[in-house]
Amino acid sequence: MRRALSLAERGRGRTAPNPIVGALVVRDGRVVGEGWHRAVGRDHAEIEALRRAGRLARGATMVVTLEPCTHWGRTPPCAEALIEAGIARCVVAQRDPDPRVNGRGLRRLRAAGVKVELGVLAAEARAQLAGYLRSRRLGEARVTWKVAATLDGRITDARGRSRWITGPAARADAHRLRAASDAIVVGAGTARADDPRLTVRGIANAPSPLRVVVDSGLRLPLRLKLFSGALASGTVVACTTRAPRSRERALAARGVKVWRVAAERGRVSVGALVRRFAREGRHEVLLEGGAALGSAFLRAGLVQRIVLYTAPLVLGDGLAWCAGLNRPLAAATRGRVHSLTRVGDDAKLVLDLED
Repeated sequence: MRRALSLAERGRGRTAPNPIVGALVVRDGRVVGEGWHRAVGRDHAEIEALRRAGRLARGATMVVTLEPCTHWGRTPPCAEALIEAGIARCVVAQRDPDPRVNGRGLRRLRAAGVKVELGVLAAEARAQLAGYLRSRRLGEARVTWKVAATLDGRITDARGRSRWITGPAARADAHRLRAASDAIVVGAGTARADDPRLTVRGIANAPSPLRVVVDSGLRLPLRLKLFSGALASGTVVACTTRAPRSRERALAARGVKVWRVAAERGRVSVGALVRRFAREGRHEVLLEGGAALGSAFLRAGLVQRIVLYTAPLVLGDGLAWCAGLNRPLAAATRGRVHSLTRVGDDAKLVLDLED
């Protein structure tokens, strides 16, 4: 199962709206076929493993990280393929909460005489599929807030400059975070100030997450890189229902999609936005800025993980990364340290927040 979980990770960032899955066919203690879900529309992990095993699959064991599906989608149902291939035993880490599956795959296998074992490395599988499971359970995407700050918590200096606070190793690591995400989100202030591309760089054949800018009134200039050339077709602007239709048409003419979502106090509701991500099958969302947008997500209890890159610098003045949150100690957002590592000259703190 550990090998299956490792295989599943190869599909990270490529399978939305589907979950990442890894599978092995084992015969007489030897792996005779393995696979993972490579991309949406491609064969599921079980099918790829069966194809590689060939006739050796008959009487063998299937080890898979998520319950085999029973429905027709872009590909045929995996449970039926296992039965037809003659699989005798199926070891599953995690049941699939998709209402089209949710136990049906396990029941179908058992009804066909396949011995089913559920729950092997279940905790590891749940952690791997945290975004997918949250989307299915709550109808909300899982949000990771990535921050690059100085030792005293500043993301800009007093003049608003932020390039570069962290070193090249930390920036390269942040691109790996992007590659593992289904969507990247920034606020209008960050888009205007930095004019970012929000692409994945420095990683060969890396997937391209959806790029989302929160611009409640559609006021950003059309000259931004995100709205130009090839970047436009992979970019979405989230606005309120009151944003001008003329601005939406101008963006659409460039290939940019516009999501109109519910408003809260005149701005895009972050709660409505994470629900929209879940409906779009974007389960893992990387929030990159800025302080106002990140604090809004944090205030609403919609950040599940913070990845904080801290540079060994002290500025004193400048913008704090959670400026405006303003909570007393008794009401502080609390979490658990997942990991603390050194990345080049900087530190990387990964914090899981309490739901």
